[in-house]
Amino acid sequence: MNRPRQTLIKEKIKDRIRVKFQNYVPETEKMPFHYRLLGKDRMALFSFIQSLNTTFGVSIYEPVAMELASNRFEVVKTQVKPFNEISSEAQKRIQSIMDGLETADRDPNKQLEIEEIRKVCRTGSYNIVKPTQIDIWLETHEKQIFMIDLKTVKPNKSNIRDYKRTLLVWVATELARTPQGDVNTMIGIPYNPYEPEKYKRWTLKGMLDLKHDVLIAEELWDFIGGKGTYVELLNAFEEAGIELRDEIDQYFKQFG
Repeated sequence: MNRPRQTLIKEKIKDRIRVKFQNYVPETEKMPFHYRLLGKDRMALFSFIQSLNTTFGVSIYEPVAMELASNRFEVVKTQVKPFNEISSEAQKRIQSIMDGLETADRDPNKQLEIEEIRKVCRTGSYNIVKPTQIDIWLETHEKQIFMIDLKTVKPNKSNIRDYKRTLLVWVATELARTPQGDVNTMIGIPYNPYEPEKYKRWTLKGMLDLKHDVLIAEELWDFIGGKGTYVELLNAFEEAGIELRDEIDQYFKQFG
């Protein structure tokens, strides 16, 4: 276990929660039955948890990922705007790939899909697009690029189609800029809600290449920070929670 790094991550988590406290404004909606049953302080805590869940990626996961990746990758960035040009032939190729996946006429194969797009990445006219921002951008010393889109732990089928298209568009825009680039795009799912059972990947099948399109829980964090990072991260969250407990209790007393 990398104890100094775990301590560093723990302190970053605590700092981000404290920032959240400073900027948090409780819901103004009156809930008289809930207040009388549970108390305003508990309802304020509930509201805070909901607010935290909404912004967990930007508030917690992304800063932690930057810290974990800093000694492992040459370039580490968050909330990166992708290149905004794409070739017309690459757009057609992406639509063809999506159509084939949706009708099950082809199986997801990320490496093949990337090479298909690479062949036409500068063919035809160029169109301006506004792709989704990249949550985590990593570059190795060998100039491999990894673009990660952090997502909810239980995506539905319609979400998966949108995610897949986003990954392919990122490939096409980056190859329009650097045709020979070593480009990798993937979905990152921060934890497995089904533990200790394996992640129920059936919703991902048919659209995502499970070996190259998605990283889940331990796969994600160990990729970002090296082997053993996921366990280290869980320990850091637990320690942060223990050390913040009195502060959290004190903070929510004001809503009692």
